[in-house]
Amino acid sequence: MLWSDPENEPPEELREMQEMLRRLGVLMALAMVLTMIVLGVW
Repeated sequence: MLWSDPENEPPEELREMQEMLRRLGVLMALAMVLTMIVLGVW
């Protein structure tokens, strides 16, 4: 970001992609926790 850049919101596609990546990150974290639990049980 430059000082001269206008402060505006990111385009719709970018916001959707960020939301999808956030959901994917949460899913990955849950999958890791489940894997740890399963491995700990075995």
